Amino acid sequence: MVRDLSATALGVRRAWEGPSRERDLIAQAAKAALAAWIAWAVAGWWLHVPAAFVAPWVAVVLVEWTVYRSLAHGLQQLAALAFGTVAATAVGLLISDTVAAMAVVLPPMMLLGHWRRLGNQGIYAATGALFALTAGPVSIGAGAARIGAACFGALVGIGVNALIRPPVYLRDARALLQNATDEAHDILRDVADGLTEGHMEDAEEAGAWHERALRLYGLVEQARATMVHTRESLRVNLRHRSGAVPLPGQAYDDALTVLDYAAVHTAGVTRTVLEVASDDGSAPRLDPQLAHRYGEFLNQTAHALRLYGHSRFGHGGDEALREAVQNMRDTLVTLRRDLIRSAADDPERIATYGALLTQAHRLAHQLRTSVPVSDVRS
Repeated sequence: MVRDLSATALGVRRAWEGPSRERDLIAQAAKAALAAWIAWAVAGWWLHVPAAFVAPWVAVVLVEWTVYRSLAHGLQQLAALAFGTVAATAVGLLISDTVAAMAVVLPPMMLLGHWRRLGNQGIYAATGALFALTAGPVSIGAGAARIGAACFGALVGIGVNALIRPPVYLRDARALLQNATDEAHDILRDVADGLTEGHMEDAEEAGAWHERALRLYGLVEQARATMVHTRESLRVNLRHRSGAVPLPGQAYDDALTVLDYAAVHTAGVTRTVLEVASDDGSAPRLDPQLAHRYGEFLNQTAHALRLYGHSRFGHGGDEALREAVQNMRDTLVTLRRDLIRSAADDPERIATYGALLTQAHRLAHQLRTSVPVSDVRS
């Protein structure tokens, strides 16, 4: 209970302090309440439309997380409600007994609810049928009134969502990409410190690094899903059409690609380090000097990733990034030569060093091809 109250208080504070997901939640909740109030005030209080309760009900459920989704789901929901209402009205006029009419009309409406074109709004076919059969006498006029109220509620819900602070999630996508970049930096920096300081025999610490590296995949996938959500939120969005919010461009796609490689690279490095640190002898110990040198390379990689995040998300530092990438490449050349020399005529060392070298080479190559490197030496 205390934990829940603390989390609520923290969310309220974040919403008060500035733009945040908590503020977005509060805004959407307020908009849904406003849409329901407007729909009822017009349909129920002012016009006294029969079945006026349908208008605020539809309005509140169509204030969705994107304007595009409100519009698409609104059309599907209205189609489903109309199907159910018309079918139930027709059956109810032919069969006066409500229980018998429900037994006839509900099974096909439930099947219709699984029709792909209605998406997840198909259930409203059965809902519309139930309203038609149970909410008063069955008549053509009553059915038409319900469909009319639903259409009005949909217009109110979609209109409120589109005209009042239409939701956009570009900030969320940027934050998640930055978080994933920062986490990749922190993992590589911790592994680098462990290698340069000689902590190669701590299997528990190596296991913790590898667990964090595996969780990095989840952060990248979460960022990718949010990018899809962001692009959807900008469709039929007046804030985007006015130029107030930019469409996430190539920089975001490039960042996702680099972070994919960073996740793979980081997991590969930490897995090899874990095998080296384990007691089962599955991998030979690294030479201390080589471990120190590889740690220096990981430090440079971590630094380049942080600069990459700054460069891609508008904080500048392109020149520093080009220099960092060039330093990575220079170090990689030396590291490759030393690893090959140390692993000569030793198959086990060739396998271990080769795995480390391959991961290093791939990330260095991906960073080089993803940033402006016109003045980097080739």
